[in-house]
Amino acid sequence: MIYCLRRSLLLLLTFSVLQSCSSSTPNGKSANPADNAKKDSIALLYNSKKSDKRIDEFMKELHRKYSFNGNVLVAKKGKIIYQNAIGWADYLHRDSLKINSVFELASVSKPLTATAVLMLVEEGKIKLNQDVREFYPDFPYAGITVKMLLTHRSGMMNYVYFTDNIWKSEKRNERKGMTNKEVMGLIAKYKPAPYNTPDKKFHYNNSNFMVLAAIVEKVTGKPFATFMKERVFKPCGMKNTAVYSKAVYEKIPVDVVGHDRTWRRSVAQNFLDGPVGDKGVYSTVHDLYLFDRAMRENRLIKKQTQDSAYAPHNVMERGHFNYGYGWRTFQDGPDHVVYHTGWWHGFRHIYVRDLKKDITVILLSNLTNGSLLKLDELYKMVGMPVIRRGAYSGNGTVTPSDSDDD
Repeated sequence: MIYCLRRSLLLLLTFSVLQSCSSSTPNGKSANPADNAKKDSIALLYNSKKSDKRIDEFMKELHRKYSFNGNVLVAKKGKIIYQNAIGWADYLHRDSLKINSVFELASVSKPLTATAVLMLVEEGKIKLNQDVREFYPDFPYAGITVKMLLTHRSGMMNYVYFTDNIWKSEKRNERKGMTNKEVMGLIAKYKPAPYNTPDKKFHYNNSNFMVLAAIVEKVTGKPFATFMKERVFKPCGMKNTAVYSKAVYEKIPVDVVGHDRTWRRSVAQNFLDGPVGDKGVYSTVHDLYLFDRAMRENRLIKKQTQDSAYAPHNVMERGHFNYGYGWRTFQDGPDHVVYHTGWWHGFRHIYVRDLKKDITVILLSNLTNGSLLKLDELYKMVGMPVIRRGAYSGNGTVTPSDSDDD
C-alpha cells in the first residue's frame, strides 16, 4: 500500500514537472519550442477562397490607379483575412513577387532593434539611463542616454548625410559598406556638430538606432546579425528574416530590388547599406506577422516593458501622434495603434498594429511612389481608426515627407 502510494506520488510529481516545462513561463515565453512552432504554423494558415473580397478589390485598385507594387497582409484576431503579392520583384528581369519574397525593411527595422535593446534592459545588461560613453568612451557627445536614442531625443546629427559628405569629398570606395563600429569611429574622429542639445526635443534620426545596434554588439560581444537571429528571429519563428550588411556581403542575397518612384531605374546599394539597426533587417509579410504574434504572447519582452515601449515619450503632435521606444504611436480615446514606416533605397513600407482590436496591416513595397498614402479606405474596412490622409506615412511629423531615410 505504501509502495503504491509512493509510486503514485512520484508519477504525479513527474507529470507536474513535464507539464510545467511545456507551459508558458510568467513572462509568456514557452519553454517548449515545439509549442511555438505549432502556434506559428496555425497563425500562417490562409484560405484564399475565404479572403476578404473588399480588401482584394481595394488592393487591385491601389495597384491599377496608384501603382502599388509589393506584398500585403491583413490579419484580425489571430487570423490572416487577406494576403497577396502584387507586381514585380525585379522589373528589369520581369521577376514576379511571391508571398514569401524578402524585402529590405528600411526603418521598419527600428521596432525590431528596439525590442532587442529592451530584452537586454530586462536582463540588466543595459540601463535606459546609461550614457553612450559608458559603451564607447570616445563618443564625442555628453549626456546622450539609451532612452534618448530609443525616443529620438539625442540631438545627434544624421550619420547618413555626415558620412556621405566624407565619401564624396575623399572619393572613397562606395561599393564597400561601413560597419556600425566604423561609423562610431568616424563620429569620434570628426566630431560632427549635433543638431540639438540632448533631450531638448524629438528629432527623428537614423543615427539613434545605428548607435543602439552598436551598443548591442558591444554588450553581447556578437555581431548584431547574430544576436538578432538567435534572440529575436528564431524565437518568433521568423525563418525568412535576417540582418544583411554591405560590409559583409558584396551582394545582399535577396531577389527583391528597390525601384525609385518609376520603373525606369532600380536603386543601387552602396556603403550606406553597411550600418544596421536603423535599417538592414530583411523580412517578409509572414515573418512580420509572426513577430506581431510573438509580441502579443510576450515571448520576447514582458507586457510591462511593451507597454512602456508603446507609450508616448515625447510631446504629443496634434494631440494624437507620438513616438515610444522604436514605435510610432497614435492614441485617440480607446484606440491605440503602434506602427512604423520605412523608406530607403527604393523600398517603402508601413507596418501597423492595433493593440486593442488585434488588427495587423503590413504593406511592403519596392516602388517608392505615393501609393501608401492612399490607405484610408483600407483602415476603415478592417475597423482601424482613420486619422487623416497621410498621417501613417510621416517622417517625424504627421505630414508625408520626401525624406529617403524614414
